[in-house]
Amino acid sequence: MSELFGTLSDGTEVHRWTLERAGTRVRILSYGGIVQSVEVPDRDGRTADVVLGFSGLDGYLEHPGPYFGALVGRYANRIGQARFPLDGVSYALEPNNGPHSLHGGERGFDKRVWEVAPVEHGVRLTRVSAHGEEGFPGRLELTATYTLDASGALRVAYEAVTDAPTVVNLTNHSYFNLAGSGNAGGHELRIAASRYTPVDDGLIPTGVLADVSGSRFDFRTTRKVGSGYDHNLVLDKGVTDAPEEIAELHDPGSGRTLTVATTEPGIQLYTAEHLSGPFAPGDGIALETQHFPDSPNRPEFPSTRLDPGAVYRSQTVYGFGVRD
Repeated sequence: MSELFGTLSDGTEVHRWTLERAGTRVRILSYGGIVQSVEVPDRDGRTADVVLGFSGLDGYLEHPGPYFGALVGRYANRIGQARFPLDGVSYALEPNNGPHSLHGGERGFDKRVWEVAPVEHGVRLTRVSAHGEEGFPGRLELTATYTLDASGALRVAYEAVTDAPTVVNLTNHSYFNLAGSGNAGGHELRIAASRYTPVDDGLIPTGVLADVSGSRFDFRTTRKVGSGYDHNLVLDKGVTDAPEEIAELHDPGSGRTLTVATTEPGIQLYTAEHLSGPFAPGDGIALETQHFPDSPNRPEFPSTRLDPGAVYRSQTVYGFGVRD
């Protein structure tokens, strides 16, 4: 089901699509590929929206910085000094996070209107990112498909092709709060990651893959999330062809659980201490499946390069359930 959600200042219409299956209701916007809401029941059958979002388009336009629910790219996370080399050419990007590039630049994919078409149990979003958009090389043709499976899990599948060598790293930037409201720091989290990427003062990786043992980054055993995280964890499984489960988030109060399965080698744990406006710091937890930050400047990291003739593919599955 689709409906008009709002209109941009240039007259472009933004539509909202509603998907519903097996007790999960998800709403997707053509603006930014945003996951506006995810409604699921708790252990007593009471339904709540478990992602942070706004009831109208103005909320997203007035509060773009947190990337609420958005599809971010062309490069999710940070590229240091807003610059990277490729085949002997140094590409300068639009800095939008101090001297660095964050989530694709000042007008990344989160601020673009996508074409949307229905598919079985979901919707397919498409757009073309022109050569030079935000400084990135290559004309990129993109597809993002959102579907609900028979269990009510939300699957997000990305594909992209290019006409010139470029870099690609896409993710969804939803903030989860399985209680439906309040501070999410008391949620319990498990992540199958034995290493993480330490960062400098600008949150750019130093290049080290550090052992999580004995540190606050060790979520191999379920524990409370707490606060103070905006870091990439290195998943033990690495890059895979099919999604593998790598994380579980649990709210003891409601019993709701979120499982995350992905093909990606990393996940950014962000506990949202910088939220403002209608949401307070810590009201949500972002679990951004991704390649590592600043990979274009780190040849020792898994590559984010995409060449003509190849297809970029990435999938992440968000499963919802309940337990004691």
